[in-house]
Amino acid sequence: MSTPIIVIITIAAYFALLFVISWIASRGSDNSTFFTGNRKVPWPLVALATMGAAISGVTFISVPGMVAHKGYSYLQMMLGFMVGYVLIAYVLVPLFYKRNLISIYGYIEERFGTVSYKTSAWIFFISKMLGAAVRFFVVCAVLQLLVFGPLHIPFEFNVIVTIALIWLYTMQGGVKTVLWTDSLKSFCLVASVILCIFFVSQNLGFGVKDTISAISSHETSRIFFFDNPSSSLYFWKQFIAGVFLALAMTGLDQDMMQRNLACENAKKSQKNMIVASVTQFIVISLFLALGTLLMLFLERNQIALPEKTDDIFGMVANHESIPTVVLVLFILGLVSAAYSAAGSALTSLTTSFTVDVLGAHKTADEARLTRIRKSVHLAMTVVMGVVIIIFYYISSQDAISAVYTLASYTYGPILGLFAFGMLCKKPVRDRWVPTICIAAPILSWLLQWTLHQLYGYETGFELLLMNAAFTLLGLTLISTETQLCACGADKNTKTT
Repeated sequence: MSTPIIVIITIAAYFALLFVISWIASRGSDNSTFFTGNRKVPWPLVALATMGAAISGVTFISVPGMVAHKGYSYLQMMLGFMVGYVLIAYVLVPLFYKRNLISIYGYIEERFGTVSYKTSAWIFFISKMLGAAVRFFVVCAVLQLLVFGPLHIPFEFNVIVTIALIWLYTMQGGVKTVLWTDSLKSFCLVASVILCIFFVSQNLGFGVKDTISAISSHETSRIFFFDNPSSSLYFWKQFIAGVFLALAMTGLDQDMMQRNLACENAKKSQKNMIVASVTQFIVISLFLALGTLLMLFLERNQIALPEKTDDIFGMVANHESIPTVVLVLFILGLVSAAYSAAGSALTSLTTSFTVDVLGAHKTADEARLTRIRKSVHLAMTVVMGVVIIIFYYISSQDAISAVYTLASYTYGPILGLFAFGMLCKKPVRDRWVPTICIAAPILSWLLQWTLHQLYGYETGFELLLMNAAFTLLGLTLISTETQLCACGADKNTKTT
């Protein structure tokens, strides 16, 4: 059986199951179900979904391949993620539940004013749209290589078909559907990576002990990098960046927090966050171990590294000496990761645009709100498809680096806004906030360029911290009165 046929059958079977789950989850749904899941979702289900949500198609493709040049340095960042998840659980989760927020950016409106609120919503919209498009682009590129390309079907048609399927299964149930499909994704993802490790090890003639020994002794399995502070792989850069990336990309991201706010109360949401952080670390470790086995396979068969390390997993999975089941597992893990991530992104983008930008939940009745929400959902789908096609023609770096680089620029102002709001009681001149949020990324880029040109300093994901620091500095300059900083500030006087 040819590769395109195998891929098509695998995707069709997965989508059949996905639509069944979506139909069951969305029965009797309304706008509250779409936005918050009625806050009745069991926390273990949310934990499983949260773990899966953090692992996209980019993770599935890029993490095994990144060991070729970066070893297991990603685990340094994952340690920082775990600390960040603890801070989210015990600082941000109580804050959001106390205010009974549909969108987490409602806090910015309470703290600073309407202009700041709209600004944070638009920043989220841009960052999530770009990040989700990069993640989903990876899947479309692989499907183009394995299916659409051999059938001489253009990339644009590939994107239209796949994005339309995601729109269909998320259209009605929203976050409740996303939670159930994310749980399916988590199961498929973990099963795929474990079984791929087993079959590749078997092909290499390794037993369990041999596999562990071969992985631990291979040069790609190095975890900690303390020797060069100028390198982007330096431990403290990765660890600290991991803490703040977790805070920004999970705690201050409507997509991720929309899941966590579906729990019954803050205490159950906190349990979900801690469990999700531990399981995520374990699953990423499995992906890295698989990456080393893939490198061993290439070395054993004297196969040259592809130009892009993102292609390593797919190349090995489709190799003639590897059992067909590995290709099936590769496709299953990839599509489950990517389609679920894109579906949740569309749901959160719809929620944020409907609630934060349009404010429809305040003015529209239930029937009109439903019409607006469905129109926005369709529009978000179209925009995402266009962005994916654009990225296809301009991309050059590995996808996971692209995701975190984008996040460093776009989430920095959001991180700065929340940090200033929670740590200080000072009100700010609301109308100046958009200027600050635009200036911060520009200044960060200039600082990054200057450090590289003058000192050869390689800026990594600490770019996020530079961005947030410039935002904090700007907010301090436009504050309207001098007061002592205090954690946990509530509503303040809004000035424009």
